[in-house]
Amino acid sequence: MSLLRVNNLKKIYSSRFGGNKVKALNNITFSVEEGEYVAIMGESGSGKTTLLNILATLDKQTSGEIYLNEENILKVKESKLSEFRRNNLGFVFQDFNLLDTFSVKDNIFLPLVLSKIDYKEMEKRIKPLAKRLNIENLLEKYPYEISGGQKQRTAVCRALITRPKLILADEPTGALDSKSSEQLLNIFSDINNSGQTILMVTHSARAASTAKRVLFIKDGEVFHQIYKGNMRDDEMYEKILDTLTVLHRGGE
Repeated sequence: MSLLRVNNLKKIYSSRFGGNKVKALNNITFSVEEGEYVAIMGESGSGKTTLLNILATLDKQTSGEIYLNEENILKVKESKLSEFRRNNLGFVFQDFNLLDTFSVKDNIFLPLVLSKIDYKEMEKRIKPLAKRLNIENLLEKYPYEISGGQKQRTAVCRALITRPKLILADEPTGALDSKSSEQLLNIFSDINNSGQTILMVTHSARAASTAKRVLFIKDGEVFHQIYKGNMRDDEMYEKILDTLTVLHRGGE
């Protein structure tokens, strides 16, 4: 069953007085099945970050439709958007987006506090997640006291604790060293194998090779896609590099 459906999505940016117009997205159409792990790739300026921001309800489309679990998210009232995000979406960002004045535990609890979840329920949820992500000994520390990899695992815990329908990840390995990146990608594969749906924007072919499908965006359109099937990560990696070479040559 399709968890996410994107139909004919367009985004046009206009200058203040309507003179210059830039088409960031042009008739983007795709779907994501429940339990899928999809990576989105493309050159800088291809529209992939704009797409992610619209899916996250942080930006508005010019036209088109987006359905999450058969609900048209573009028709959610402005006053309900924050609640919609907390109830349905989990976010993992390149720069972690943690609050230095909050402990690791309080950063993880923040979306639940905003949703007015009972404290006992918060404690019940965090214990297995913290253990799974190997941060159970860091919960009383502050973000400035832990490593980049630990910060990103904290961010993943914060995303998962709300039990979202969909995790949106924006360059999640971008600020990590190779070892921390590998650990994070293993975590993503693990949580996907347990049923969590993930949509990840990345520049990294290595990161994308761990996904089950890769969508390539070029000039605001879906240019190509690769299904992993029975391929190993290294085979998927080579296939991604081949596609990126064609992409950079302008599709010739």
